[in-house]
Amino acid sequence: MKLGRSTASLLLAVMLGSGAIEAAGAGEDMGEAVELPEPRRNSGVSVESALARRRSTRDFSAEPVPLASLSQLLWAAQGITAPDGLRTAPSAGALYPLEIYLVIGVAKGLRSGVYHYDPRRHRLLPHVNGDVRSALAKAALEQEWVAEAPALLILAAVHRRTARKYGRRAPRYVYMEVGHAAQNIYLQAVALDLGTVMVGAFRNRELERVLRLPADVEAVGVMPVGKPR
Repeated sequence: MKLGRSTASLLLAVMLGSGAIEAAGAGEDMGEAVELPEPRRNSGVSVESALARRRSTRDFSAEPVPLASLSQLLWAAQGITAPDGLRTAPSAGALYPLEIYLVIGVAKGLRSGVYHYDPRRHRLLPHVNGDVRSALAKAALEQEWVAEAPALLILAAVHRRTARKYGRRAPRYVYMEVGHAAQNIYLQAVALDLGTVMVGAFRNRELERVLRLPADVEAVGVMPVGKPR
């Protein structure tokens, strides 16, 4: 059956919104997907306690971050929390423009490299092989904690997902969503006795080249994660 242009465009939009199309930037074929441990839905740390203890951390130990903790951080950033696909962070129109990449220097159960988080199946898709932290630190204006943290979460955005509905207002909504996800990561890190910081100072093209992000994906935040020294 041949579809008209308007019908095909509408079908594409519906599929993107529902997650029927593979998330942007799934990456090159570098091995099997990594299934993540099931995230916890409760802990002994209250929201109030996490808020009171939240601080930006820029000094990390070299201790690897356990896979279970990485799983929890990724779920906090963009994990699915309802059968209809709603997530941990609110999104204008439930369009979910954010993509999360995980950079591993040292971790328990993962080799060094860049991974793309697949929230629909709560797994990691290998994206770039090797330790890229030093190159990321260079792109981030030589901020040493980017190279020293054992892991980093990269918040990236596909603006067209939001723009197709909200037009010129889309960038405002996308950057609001980045803030929602980042605060989730901050609070989850506190609950895991980990530290993090939002890094916004970086040269986009250089950082995106190191991460091999697709052309329509913008890096909007870098969050080093690790045990505070």
